[in-house]
Amino acid sequence: MFSYVIRKILYSVPVIWGVVTVVFILMAVVPGDPARLMMGQRGDPATLARIRADLGLDLPLHRQYFRFLGDMARGDLGTSYRNNERVTTALASRFGATLRLAFWAMVVAAVIGVAAGILSAVKQYSLFDYSAMFIAISGVSAPVFWVGLLLLLVFAYGFHIIPGVGYGDGDWRYLVLPVITLGVRPAALIARLTRSCMLEVMSQDYIRTARAKGLAERVVILKHAFKNALIPVVTIIGTQVAELLSGAVLTETIFAWPGVGRLAVEALVARDFPMIRGTVIFMALLFLVANLLVDLSYGFIDPRIRYD
Repeated sequence: MFSYVIRKILYSVPVIWGVVTVVFILMAVVPGDPARLMMGQRGDPATLARIRADLGLDLPLHRQYFRFLGDMARGDLGTSYRNNERVTTALASRFGATLRLAFWAMVVAAVIGVAAGILSAVKQYSLFDYSAMFIAISGVSAPVFWVGLLLLLVFAYGFHIIPGVGYGDGDWRYLVLPVITLGVRPAALIARLTRSCMLEVMSQDYIRTARAKGLAERVVILKHAFKNALIPVVTIIGTQVAELLSGAVLTETIFAWPGVGRLAVEALVARDFPMIRGTVIFMALLFLVANLLVDLSYGFIDPRIRYD
């Protein structure tokens, strides 16, 4: 397994290099002068030139690129143009809030999605099956911002049951609406995939053999059917975890949640190029780590899988 992990890490290097290169090029061609943004519109040319020199913006583009690669190799993603804060420091301070939100959203999505998928497969073509799949399709189709605004309108500003926006010093009540908003789509995807995988497995001969041996239906469903249908479900859960960690941009913006997603939006609005580059690279790393963990989990789910 160790050699497999090393190979996966080596394979990830070109991916990270590609992401870094694309992000650097995009930031280079986007209109706007970071030095002018930092100085304001009334600065004199000498001050503007000094700021550009301090930021390295007076260098040719290829030298800026290699300088950026060298800094990134040392773990330095630059300094924010907006508040002079280190990008790595800002990401570290915001990641805890995003991790908390994504973790509970994934727990809710996995529990609801797996349970709904199993029950829909067991009760195929029943009223529960049709209702669950209708809700799942609606959950996949509903935009995140629409779900978030609807929950705010109904539960926060309509019935005043749950606080609306903010972090609330970690109070769990502020977590409810963002978790539901962020977990709707993953729950729907997991439910649909779990149902289809369970239906495919339950038609296999070994399931009929298990039932013919007189095993309880609960044992047949959970131990034999669900265990063999678990790999695709784990795959979708792993990819959704990465998406939740890196893609909570709209949810964190709607609910004023102080996470990495909101940090990315603030950086985009302010044209804070180092922070934009840092958040994109950080999100790419999250995807790679999540995919690696998913690949490694296959061996624990199915002992027949080897990493030689």
